[in-house]
Formats: sequence, structure tokens, C-alpha cells
Amino acid sequence: MTKEDWTGRTLELEVGAVAHGGHCVSRSDNRVVFVRHALPGELVLAEVTEDNGGSFCRADAVQVLRPADERVTPPCPLAAPGGCGGCDWQHASPNYQLELKAMVVAEQLQRLAGITREVRVEALPGGPLGWRSRVRLVAGRDGRAGLRAHHSHDVVAVEECPISIPGALDEALDRKWRPGTEIEITLDGSSRSHMRELATVKGKTRGKQLSGGTAFQHAAGRDWRLDAHGFWQVHPDAADTLAGVVREWADAPVGGRAWDLYAGVGLFASVLAEQVGTGGEVLAIESGRQAVIDGRENLADLPQVSWQCGRVESLLEEATAPVDVVVLDPPRKGAGKAVVETIVAGQPDRIVYVACDPAALARDVATFAEHGYGLTDLRAFDAFPMTHHVECVALLS
Repeated sequence: MTKEDWTGRTLELEVGAVAHGGHCVSRSDNRVVFVRHALPGELVLAEVTEDNGGSFCRADAVQVLRPADERVTPPCPLAAPGGCGGCDWQHASPNYQLELKAMVVAEQLQRLAGITREVRVEALPGGPLGWRSRVRLVAGRDGRAGLRAHHSHDVVAVEECPISIPGALDEALDRKWRPGTEIEITLDGSSRSHMRELATVKGKTRGKQLSGGTAFQHAAGRDWRLDAHGFWQVHPDAADTLAGVVREWADAPVGGRAWDLYAGVGLFASVLAEQVGTGGEVLAIESGRQAVIDGRENLADLPQVSWQCGRVESLLEEATAPVDVVVLDPPRKGAGKAVVETIVAGQPDRIVYVACDPAALARDVATFAEHGYGLTDLRAFDAFPMTHHVECVALLS
């Protein structure tokens, strides 16, 4: 039997718990409704925005009939139904945002890994606005640069972005672009601006550098030069903060062996190299060719670091010798069973797992547990204020 399509329908909903993904859970007629722009405990009128006919649908809270005490006026007028999709929690007080994210991390660990643990999300310096150092804009039909709406290809024109570093977008927003053009902007640690234009030709995306190109950063006690549009933490304080936790928890022995998986340009490899010393070994594996080039140049003074370029799951099969410590910072989908099983085959004493997605982290933690590695410690950081994203670091032993 075909279910009625609820798209466009307005529902009066009692809003339940926060869920992973920037929304809260509600129910109507035995169906789950994921509601954006709402907070737990509120009574709202919500308009259904997406219904694929399954057991759930998605909706936006278009009117709040009973607001939560933690509700505030969003600092950006586009953080509303039909507006920009970049922020999820501008309508929640900054402290409550930390609580919401902590609830999500705890729920994912409990549901996916069977771990009941109190979680605290720590704020990074600088506050919830003016932190974002890289943004991708897209030109709308009128040639004005903007941001995409939530779950949509529609372009919402913007005059400013309050979560971005002030002034970072000015040059791109002042210009007219060919409709559909994507523009990447990065502001590095030296306040240098880097901008490139992206075009897709025959299915391949090509970039044209318009300004800058080589970013300068400082973290883990070192200066870094790297591709401005390659991987680096978006929050200015995130890289140094995460490197500090890795330094404390990895505690690699002098003369020991360590792996840095999904190594980027070698931020964590540099920390491990200092710990093992010149008599030790650090294997850094990274799939991005330019990142490996940049990593080799940045860590040229650390001969104990060796680099391999390729997929972690393929290259790890060759690294069978015992290892003392493993640090991994996988993409949003997580490491996966094959990588986890190869890591534990090396019998490390400690594993430091840096994760940008709590669900992927919880799934991998459950797999590690199957092989005798338990969650010893966990820290979570609000490296993406106003959004639903949260950065976690887990210690397994």
C-alpha cells in the first residue's frame, strides 16, 4: 500500500530528543519526523520538506508555539527555514549547543557501541562566530555568490557569513560570477586569503587559482606550508588542540614504532616523531598526492618519518610488523572493519582515534571492542560552532 506523501503538510509536534544530523526527533501518526530549527521540549508547527514514503520524513519548524528556555534569536537571518543550510543550531544558546552535541555523542556510543558514558563537549577559543577559515560558495542564476540551502542545490545569496572569519568572503561576494561556478576561499594562519574557481568538465572538477595557493599555518610547535585548499582543520585553534591531545595520549616510546593513518600533511606524524626520536619509526599513510608532497617537505627534518601514498586499507596490509601506537584520523565515513582489523593485528598498546563523525566513531569503537580494545578516554571539541558537527578524540587500549 502506497503511503500518503506528507510533503508540504503542516504538523503540530511535540519535539523530542536531539538526533545526529542537526535535528530533533518527533512523531506523528506512528511516523518519525526529523525536525530542524527546533529544540527538545518545544511545541512547534512544522512543515514537511521531504517524504520518501518510508517510516520517517523531514520537516522544518516554521512556528514555535512553546519555546524552550535555551532558544535565542539566530545571529544570521538566513539560519531559518528556507535559508542557508550551513548552520544547524543558531537558534540555541552557545552553552546549550555544547549540551546538544554531547547528547548526540553519548547516544551514538550507547546505541552503536553499547557504551554508556557521560560526554562533555569543550568549546574552543574565540566564541561561536567568526571562526570558519574556509568556505565554498556557489554562484546563483544572477551571478551572485551564495551558499546552498539545506538538502538542496538551490543557491541562497549572502551578504556576509557570521561564522566565517570577518572579511574572508568580501572579495568573492563583491564580484559577479558565471552561474554555477563554485568558489573556494581559505584564510590561512597568517591571514592570507586564497581563492580558486572550480569548474566541472566532462565529469572532472578542475580548479583555477585566482589568488594565493600556498597556505601558512602554525600548529604542534611547527610552521607549515601546504596547499591552501588541501586538508587542514577549519577552526583556527583545532589543529593545535587536537595535536595536544594526541601528544598526551599517544605517549609513543623512545625508539618505538608508530603509525599515522590518514595523515594529511603530517600534523600528528610530527608529534609521534618527536616522541619516538631519531631511533624510532613513524609510518605516515595518506591518499592525497599533494598532501604527501607537502608532508614530506614540512617534515624533512624528521628522517624517522616515512611516507606512503595510497589507500590506508591497501597499504596497511604490507605493514605487518608490531607497532607501539597508532593514530588515525579517517574521513567522515570512518575507518571500517578491514582497517580496524589490520590495526589490531599490529598489537599496538594504544590507539588514538580522531573523528569528525560520532556515528562512524561509535561503529569503529564497537569493532575495536570485538578485538579486545576498550574505550579508555574520550574528549569532544566544538570545532564547528553553530553546526551539528563535533570533533572527538578517543583513546583505546
